[in-house]
Amino acid sequence: MKLTLAEPRYLKDSISIISELVNETRIKVGNEGLELISMDPANVAMVIFKLLPTAFAEYKVEQPVDIAVNLTNLKQILRRANPTDILTLELAENKLKIQLKSSSTRTFNLPIIDIEEKEQKAPELKFPISIQTPSALLNEAITDADVVAESVSFSAKQGMFSMHAEGDLNTAAIEIKEDENTKINTTQEAKSKYSVEYLKKMIEGSKLADTVKIEFNKDYPLKLTYASVDKLMLSFILAPRVDTD
Repeated sequence: MKLTLAEPRYLKDSISIISELVNETRIKVGNEGLELISMDPANVAMVIFKLLPTAFAEYKVEQPVDIAVNLTNLKQILRRANPTDILTLELAENKLKIQLKSSSTRTFNLPIIDIEEKEQKAPELKFPISIQTPSALLNEAITDADVVAESVSFSAKQGMFSMHAEGDLNTAAIEIKEDENTKINTTQEAKSKYSVEYLKKMIEGSKLADTVKIEFNKDYPLKLTYASVDKLMLSFILAPRVDTD
């Protein structure tokens, strides 16, 4: 295989975000692009990532291959990529060869590792609520919620998406109304609570896309999707926090 990226940030930023949730992962490289599906160690969150062949300047894959790597190590190498570098990925002797080329040529070799965990599959989830809104609005809301509590409730009804966080002393309420920038599709009203700590890591997806798709249901997983047309898609699935009292 030989994969060449003229814009290394698509891989660099994605791996940087994913590595905050996942330590080691299996990356599938096939005809439909580079794909990664992984759970975090606590089994609370799942990451689904696709980097499409159309994002690459050169995309040669003779046969599909699985590459298991340590994401922290991969992130450290990709951090060395400058915006003007041409980034090339190749397999060589059980190592992932990463080349960064501009006025100089820098080559790194990352060991391929063995992962014992079984292959992950994206769950089939059905959502009665779907919201498309600017990434910056969700970022602001989660940052506001983080000031007062460890969890935040998402709720939606026709024309309105709300978030509410409640701490020992303080509360925060954020309302986002439907307008030309925010589209809210809902067949029912619903409310569900999620971890702010996980959400803070997931909203880093705003580096990849100006808009985010938010899907949830009552006491049901949340799905956040960041997509750049013909380039990439990064989705997160987060288990709800269900009150036991």
